[in-house]
Amino acid sequence: MFFRNLTLFRFPESCARSLKKLEKELDDHRLRPCGPIEMATRGFVSPYGRDAEELVHRVGPYALLSIGSEDKLLPASVIAEELANKIAKISEKESRRIGARERKRLKDEVINELLPRAFVRPSRLAAYVDTETGWLVVDTASRRAAEDTVTAIREGLGRFPATPMAPVESPRALMTGWLAHGKLPAGLAWGDEIELRDPVEAGAVVRCRRQELESDEIREHLKSGKQVFQLGLELDERIAFVLGEDLTVRKLRFLDVVLDELGEDSAESARQELDARFALMTLELKRLLEKLDEWFGLPRPDERD
Repeated sequence: MFFRNLTLFRFPESCARSLKKLEKELDDHRLRPCGPIEMATRGFVSPYGRDAEELVHRVGPYALLSIGSEDKLLPASVIAEELANKIAKISEKESRRIGARERKRLKDEVINELLPRAFVRPSRLAAYVDTETGWLVVDTASRRAAEDTVTAIREGLGRFPATPMAPVESPRALMTGWLAHGKLPAGLAWGDEIELRDPVEAGAVVRCRRQELESDEIREHLKSGKQVFQLGLELDERIAFVLGEDLTVRKLRFLDVVLDELGEDSAESARQELDARFALMTLELKRLLEKLDEWFGLPRPDERD
């Protein structure tokens, strides 16, 4: 298991003590099956798979979690069709017009009738906490899904004051400066993907893939006033990613030099493989998070923040 996207939060040092009791605190918040008339449920599941009981996998200061969801699939078109049929039958039988309030009531009846027969779509979202340096790392580029993860942990612990990144330096301005001056911080190399935008409302947007980022074409966009909103980068020839102006990391990819460290047939079981991959991933991401903090200034909040 390697994360593919990163949405980042930080939490104060005081949280580290409660996070050491995650296993116990989350036990009452396991995922349960979606009931007959429920649209969705959410809860914690084992990172080892559906047949395992443990809710937390630990390697040193890192704790891996997995949040599961079950969502009923009930397309709006199906609801509309069933509602139209029900209204048509009532109108034909009673020869009267259906008002807005009754229509809403009938729609609720249709949904309740369809829910027990709806398909259930399961999903899983991984995250890990670093109790030593105060990072929560969620494997998603969706801000809403990441916030839901924070909420789930908060509900489990009773309290979890994790906050989104609040950079001291503007990522957009800094990345635009890197590109304009053709100079990156030590250890970084250009990727081949970029998104440039005119910062004015409804301004032009340029997205490039498999593009030489130091080309004359890109420079012309910068001269016209466009700024970098997403930038493809490589760190130490070990990981490649696209960094957004909100510091969301997308398209995270571990390069061959990292994957080779896993070796072949090194794990005797699925659990040992998870342990090896999680240990390797957190080691690499520790380096990335330290660099993000160095470049943009991402102070760990204290209890008063």
